[in-house]
Amino acid sequence: MADATRARAIRVAIVDNSIDPSIYKPVEHWSRWLEAPWRAFTAREGSLPDPGRFTHIILTGSEASIVDREPWVEAEAALVREAAAAGTAILGSCWGHQLLAFALAGEGHVRSAACPEIGWIGIHIDRQSSLLGPAGAEFFTFSSHFDEVFDLPPNFEVLASTASCAVEAFRLGGRPVWGLQPHPEIDIPTGTGFLRDLFESGFKGREALAAALGQAPRDSGLIRRIVRTFLAGG
Repeated sequence: MADATRARAIRVAIVDNSIDPSIYKPVEHWSRWLEAPWRAFTAREGSLPDPGRFTHIILTGSEASIVDREPWVEAEAALVREAAAAGTAILGSCWGHQLLAFALAGEGHVRSAACPEIGWIGIHIDRQSSLLGPAGAEFFTFSSHFDEVFDLPPNFEVLASTASCAVEAFRLGGRPVWGLQPHPEIDIPTGTGFLRDLFESGFKGREALAAALGQAPRDSGLIRRIVRTFLAGG
């Protein structure tokens, strides 16, 4: 009964950062894993949640660049700062992960990636956490990013990395604020379809997209643990 009562008290805002919702559908990807009430907001249209009305906020990925930012990004960054200061639980994935770093650490901690990561990749867990599990383990998940987070201040705990990307996951101190560079919310059928749609639409990085489509997909299914930890607040 206590768990059911708490679940009803949770209110999740999904901030949809997609640019072309006919190809990228992050609300659909995230909501399938949520066992709590949620509401979606479309950032590119200027629709953002009132952080005082939600206990949890998910910042989705985006086809946009965190380096070449559009005006709507600044309003979302301000939302992130307000929500983090209020103790709201926040989880950012891919572009949302980069937005967290931009908003809470500064623009000197995001950049274009030297080696974009497209497809299913293995990620090394560097630090024990309830979000990802024990240090030293590896998990596989979907990734699609051309920008990255780097050289975070000491109050950020780096949780995971790859040879190409030093910050695959972080937590802001002991607070319920996490960033994930990959897309654990995207399962194998969804990821395959997404890559194909990007390739056929002429999206950038066609060679990398083609190579990813030729991969054997691998997904460790860590999304369930991630969502459970996020909703529990750490």
